[in-house]
Amino acid sequence: MNDITTITLPNGLALAVERMPGVKSAAISILLPAGGAFDPADRLGRAAMWSELVMRGAGDLSSRQQADAFDRAGVSRTASCGPITFRIAGVFVGRSLPIALPLLLDMVRRPRMSPDAIDPARDLALQALASLHDDPHERAVLLARERHLPDPLNRSGLGDEPGLRAISRDDLLDGWARCARPRGSVVAVAGDVSRESVLASLEPLITDWTGSNPEPAPGAAPVRGYSHEQDDTSQVQILVVSDAPPEHHPDSILEKLRAAVLSGGMSGRLFTEVREKRGLCYSVSASYQGDRAFGLFSAYVGTTPERAQQSLDVLLAELDRPGTPAGRVTQDEFDRARIGMKSALVFSGESTAARAAALASDMRRIGRPRALDELADAIDAVTLDRLNDYLARRDPGRRTILTLGPRALVAPV
Repeated sequence: MNDITTITLPNGLALAVERMPGVKSAAISILLPAGGAFDPADRLGRAAMWSELVMRGAGDLSSRQQADAFDRAGVSRTASCGPITFRIAGVFVGRSLPIALPLLLDMVRRPRMSPDAIDPARDLALQALASLHDDPHERAVLLARERHLPDPLNRSGLGDEPGLRAISRDDLLDGWARCARPRGSVVAVAGDVSRESVLASLEPLITDWTGSNPEPAPGAAPVRGYSHEQDDTSQVQILVVSDAPPEHHPDSILEKLRAAVLSGGMSGRLFTEVREKRGLCYSVSASYQGDRAFGLFSAYVGTTPERAQQSLDVLLAELDRPGTPAGRVTQDEFDRARIGMKSALVFSGESTAARAAALASDMRRIGRPRALDELADAIDAVTLDRLNDYLARRDPGRRTILTLGPRALVAPV
């Protein structure tokens, strides 16, 4: 029995609470409109510095005092920035809610961003940026996203070196005051809690919190097509990105099943055709990402320079084959994909942190939370014919193909 309630508080803050019988833990996920897309063009990386600075003292507590307070309450906390949102999250024993929530809300409303914390946070952000040189896969993923989506939605949140070095404490404080606003933000709580207990702890903390921070409008149309990033290594990273339905669209469940057919473990088509039959690569995968205004389908191959061209050719052929009469999804593939998706759903339902994160993401992307039963019913409602009909009419738009390695490949544009 699902027990999810939602409420929009007078200041515009969206709240979702899911009581989970049988658990003793609870989790909070706070989403703020403060991701990398909100960084000024000459201060890219501001959100990355925030993700460190909100962990270094808030309200009346110094960095050490804050860490001690969270430890005494048994709260495990994280802060991270994405392309659009900034997430603050905590996991704790449910009865500690009255202690945990004020500490987490202080991170939102009263981060200290002390002068002596700015340069260490900047150094860590620069190190994270530099680490991309040692992670060619992640670098290729970010370059493909940058090419496929319009600015500023295509940003990674990591920023760039000139931007990080130019950011001042005033930039950080003033920007946070503008971005960390209740209207457009979401608080989701899941676990051993009730709506009444959450409201009793939350409402006194936000009585004077007001304002909004609308998401930025997309800029000019992205370039897309084929691009090569020179990297003199013994590996080649291949990314293929195409358009997909946004999360709220009825076809998003079909896109998720497509990903499961292509990349759902060792029996997925990509693993079978690209790796097992031909031995072309050491890694191959595909995934769907749905957001409020757009969706992305990404496919990846990691291989050697000698096998890169054939790997790309086979990958593109396999991505297109499910939409052809000869490549229609079989009953066995369909059943395996559905079972895999439902298994992942069950596992996520056993984690309060996963449920809080899912509730918050749903509230932002589709305007309401979805219970596990609703998600499972949506999977069960899909038939094989419906999936194959969708794949036959699916329009990926103009694809982005990005390769990172010692030499360029031949790719369709």
